[in-house]
Amino acid sequence: MPSPLHDDVHDCTEVLRAALQANGITLPSLGVDLPGLASPGLPPLVALGNCNAATARKLAEALRKAAAR
Repeated sequence: MPSPLHDDVHDCTEVLRAALQANGITLPSLGVDLPGLASPGLPPLVALGNCNAATARKLAEALRKAAAR
């Protein structure tokens, strides 16, 4: 039976995906770190994955704008 932490990491991943999409950003490899789900005693991780330079620039710009608010 999945733990509340497992549910939370899935929910968090989807919230992050939606927030990124609202800023025109897609991280193709965004997902739940599967080995982390299988590691007892450790919190599951969100795997941000890889992206190209253009996507990294978009992400940096969105974060700069958010930090300036």
